[in-house]
Amino acid sequence: MKSFLVDVRNTLVPGHDATHGPLPPLLVIMTLTTGLVDAFSYLTLGHVFVANMTGNIVFLGFALAGAQGFSITASLGAIGAFIVGAAFGGRLNSLFAHHRGQLLSLATFIQAWFFGASVVLAVLSPRLVSGGYRYALIGVLGIAMGLQNAVARKLAVPDLTTTVLTLTITGIAADQTVVGGVGSKFGRRIVAISGMFVGGLIGAVLVLHVAIYYPLLVALVAVVIVAIAIAPFRNSNAEWTKA
Repeated sequence: MKSFLVDVRNTLVPGHDATHGPLPPLLVIMTLTTGLVDAFSYLTLGHVFVANMTGNIVFLGFALAGAQGFSITASLGAIGAFIVGAAFGGRLNSLFAHHRGQLLSLATFIQAWFFGASVVLAVLSPRLVSGGYRYALIGVLGIAMGLQNAVARKLAVPDLTTTVLTLTITGIAADQTVVGGVGSKFGRRIVAISGMFVGGLIGAVLVLHVAIYYPLLVALVAVVIVAIAIAPFRNSNAEWTKA
């Protein structure tokens, strides 16, 4: 229990000499953002995710088999937009490979613009989003989440990929010392899982009971918070800023 609490504390409130500086709590916020936007996309844009590409690959197979409620074009559109965003993120990774603080700062600034555009589109669209609005939202959000995933991958904070939890959940069990593992970072992994769960829960509640654009508005605020929080570290020479 003590090690669990230490993991949680170090993830949410890292010390000044922490290996990854302020990155862990900021990436937890980005993980919550993933839950928000995927709740929006799945519940309002049909059976499609904008962050979870594993799900879209499976949905594409369902659609090709003729299953009702699944769209080939929506799945392909989300995958394509995500790839574009990831490629853009890869370019940023190359340009700012020397400084993780500058990388996250610019990436979140750009992502905020995409989220802002998605809020406008969602406000203008009918509650049953269809046609051009649907594919515009899939495109904008897919690019934003592809960018986020690529940058989080470059930042390389263990167990905080922000969009994928399969390996995180696997690690909880597979790394336990009782099965011969090296020891699971149980606290950090639970924080990551909880972040996405809470984001999905809040997003679903807002879509179903308030207005469809609210999850995107909350996601926009979350990304802006991260951008503001990382800004003071853009010129830092701290060890954690190095790739």
